[in-house]
Amino acid sequence: MKRVFLIVLDGVGAGELPDARRFGDEGSNTLANTAAAAGGLHLPVMESWGLGNITRIAGVAPVTRPEAVYGRLAEASPGKDTTTGHWEMMGIILAQPFPTYPQGFPSEVMEAFAGAVGRKALGNKPASGTRIIEELGPEHLKTGRPIVYTSADSVFQIAAHEKVIPTPALYRICQTAREILQGDHMVARVIARPFAGRPGAFYRTEGRKDFSVSPPEETLLDFLSARGIKTTGVGKIGDIFNGQGLTGSFRTGGNRKTMAKVLDLAAVEKSPALIFVNCIDFDSLYGHRNDAAGFARALEEMDGWLGKLAAALGEEDLLMITADHGCDPTTVSTDHSREYVPLLVSGARVKKGMNVGTRETFADLSATIARFFSCDGWNKGTPFPVLS
Repeated sequence: MKRVFLIVLDGVGAGELPDARRFGDEGSNTLANTAAAAGGLHLPVMESWGLGNITRIAGVAPVTRPEAVYGRLAEASPGKDTTTGHWEMMGIILAQPFPTYPQGFPSEVMEAFAGAVGRKALGNKPASGTRIIEELGPEHLKTGRPIVYTSADSVFQIAAHEKVIPTPALYRICQTAREILQGDHMVARVIARPFAGRPGAFYRTEGRKDFSVSPPEETLLDFLSARGIKTTGVGKIGDIFNGQGLTGSFRTGGNRKTMAKVLDLAAVEKSPALIFVNCIDFDSLYGHRNDAAGFARALEEMDGWLGKLAAALGEEDLLMITADHGCDPTTVSTDHSREYVPLLVSGARVKKGMNVGTRETFADLSATIARFFSCDGWNKGTPFPVLS
């Protein structure tokens, strides 16, 4: 039995990419800057695997002989969003970025949306999700009009109070928006953002749901599932791939619930499988809110969960840790950042201390996983050595 647990620490970047200036992200280094702001991080598990050998991190020392394979990945696709990053891990390198809307969405989009859902929207501008519900939440409660906003990423986000537009109805509105946003306006994701509370004390709930476009070509998920290998998504993986190529999917809330489900799968899954996991809290709760202290706490909590998961692995299993982009909580921006991402691969049979250097694309993960499962015919990315 072979299993791969691919854990994506959403937003945990490891230093600016060479083209970061073009994205407005010069100086970003999510791990290093978060550690400096927090006065150092305590990550004994990832430190032993070689995290401190990838980039300089206060409190996380480089080690002479890491207990894992380590390196970093560069993103080849022209973007820094969740969909682009996860798709590239599964072998899709985009030639063109998804459209973004720094001035808000054009009138033809908003008029079509209003006509389809029977009410005009509030907002229609780039904004922090927590700030815009503070700003427009009271008017939303009075009028029932949904709040539409975007960011530097390719997203059409719709926020609604659960007592004004119940979450199932919000999902239907998002599906309508997804059908409108095609062609030149095909954003990567339409995102439902339910919230609750009262003016001055609004808070987002765990009913978030992403309505993504389907991958335009075969992904590693399709490739493996066609060969009898289970492909299970945990967290928002099912949303990111629109369910394509997955033989199972578990939507979870924050990191705690996500890792609890992963630990459960480690105990009960007895078939060859890729368990593909997104841990969202770093990005959604802390990076986008410029909360470096919270980001640091979340990293330290994750280190403990990764230690438990590593202890639950079988002799043939691989545990792969990476990220999809950066989301530096110490910069002025509240958006994602164009960064390298860390790579750690642990397991009983890995080449301990192997530095695989800087990989040219996230797609090298897909090639390495395909080789691990001895599946010939996958030609996307370049595999790196992991087994001794």
